[in-house]
Amino acid sequence: MNKKSIYGVLAAIVLLTAIIGFLVYRMYEQRKESNQMLELAEMDKLEMENEYEEFARQYSEMKTQINNDSLVAQLEQEQQRTEELLAELKRVKSNDAAEIMRLKKELATLRQVLRSYVLQIDSLNRMNAELTQENTNLKTQNRQAQAHINSLSSENETLSSKVEIASQLDATGIRAEGRNKRGKAAKKIKDVKKFVISFTVARNVTTSTGIRSIYLRIATPTGDVLSKGGTFQYENRNLEYSIRKDIEYTGEEQSIQVYWDVAEALSAGTYRVDIFADGHNIGSTSFAFEK
Repeated sequence: MNKKSIYGVLAAIVLLTAIIGFLVYRMYEQRKESNQMLELAEMDKLEMENEYEEFARQYSEMKTQINNDSLVAQLEQEQQRTEELLAELKRVKSNDAAEIMRLKKELATLRQVLRSYVLQIDSLNRMNAELTQENTNLKTQNRQAQAHINSLSSENETLSSKVEIASQLDATGIRAEGRNKRGKAAKKIKDVKKFVISFTVARNVTTSTGIRSIYLRIATPTGDVLSKGGTFQYENRNLEYSIRKDIEYTGEEQSIQVYWDVAEALSAGTYRVDIFADGHNIGSTSFAFEK
């Protein structure tokens, strides 16, 4: 074999080694990204389990604070439903997106129901306080009323804590689609020039009003997050976001639409959108594109 042939073989070996090294590195990066997405899904599932458990505990507490048999029966029924959904959630794997999405919608419904009971019981307690105050003309009744007012003060502190939990925002009616250069809906990823995401922040009379920052994360089928480098805090860690939207929240239902201009080559498959506010994941959806 002459020198020219030997050099050719060596060059081929070097090139093959480089290609294998690149493929191994790419597989490592993709596995790392997939693990990060799975970790986020596990954290999201754990947060949902904690909320279900907290809602069940609150129903149990509220039953001890009232003497209305009909209302107690309603609370018992809601507590049982919450515990059944919690059991379902614990059986679901964190990568089962469809089931997680269904149980997240159920959680949003439970939160609305819990808010209504918190407000109802708070209203009953205020009525009791007013009736007690009317009987303060007599000394004995005044002492009884004072003791009851002190008790209500403690109960109101507990209710204030529950209202804080119930004040979490909810994103409903989430829709995401890709549009082509003419602004029409695109089915093929190669035609997509812009992502359009719309949703509604639900009415919530228990939350504070004012400026709220809404963060959206758009994850590609390979687990990459479309981002310009901005981050926000979630579960004691910083996550990259794709879009930030600051809104003036008044407590009433509010429709929001945001855009992401596509400036890079994207792959076909299923994309996921997660929406965050006040340190909570308030909604998510997915959408897919053909090649």
